[in-house]
Amino acid sequence: MIEYSLVNILNQHDWAAYRGKWKRQDPGFPDTIFDWENPVKPGIEIKTWFPLATEITARFRDSQTRFFQEQTRVAIIAWLPEFLLYGKPKIIGVFAGTASSLANARDTHYHNPPDYIILEPEDTRARTKNLQQTNVIGYKFQGKPKQFAQAQRIVSDWGENSKQYSHMPEYQKRLRQLLAKYPYRIDTNFSKIDRIRHVELEQFKTKILQQEFFGAPISIWARQRLRTDEGLRQLVQLKRRLR
Repeated sequence: MIEYSLVNILNQHDWAAYRGKWKRQDPGFPDTIFDWENPVKPGIEIKTWFPLATEITARFRDSQTRFFQEQTRVAIIAWLPEFLLYGKPKIIGVFAGTASSLANARDTHYHNPPDYIILEPEDTRARTKNLQQTNVIGYKFQGKPKQFAQAQRIVSDWGENSKQYSHMPEYQKRLRQLLAKYPYRIDTNFSKIDRIRHVELEQFKTKILQQEFFGAPISIWARQRLRTDEGLRQLVQLKRRLR
């Protein structure tokens, strides 16, 4: 609903000078793009966050190589039911940041060879659009201590910046050699937005969880009050007083 509404609202503005209009991509990334003659198309990717859940479960896997023109923004919309447990969805906060900053934060946080490596997608530009690969993948080392020590020596031979992530082909070739020589597993939790340690996003999360909703910070509702009968009674009593 948010994606459809966003396109409708944006297209109420006059874009005639740019000879384009906003368009929803389904499927595709980002959710909404400005469709015009320029090959670089601005876009907005929308994620939602329900703060009573344990974390922001949305993922962000796209390679940072897609955002060199800084053309894409990511919007994370925090919402709750208007009466906490039921009612219409109510937006309680919005985070907006560049897709490049999220991708950089993710890769910097996770990448730690040989223990953890991130691989860029293969070059699939020659394929049809639905078969093109754009997502990076995280791999966790699963070998024995002796194998890990060997892998550490290999990485140290790469030089001073051996652990600094790079999407360049030569560095990616080294990572693929590690993957071919030692056992790794795909990390299914990789790229969860809640875990990438993006500075501005962490500040947004803190602000939302500290925000008062029905007489208590949202973090308190999530961790304590909604897990007890007494907390639920307090919520019902408060709702009755607000009628």
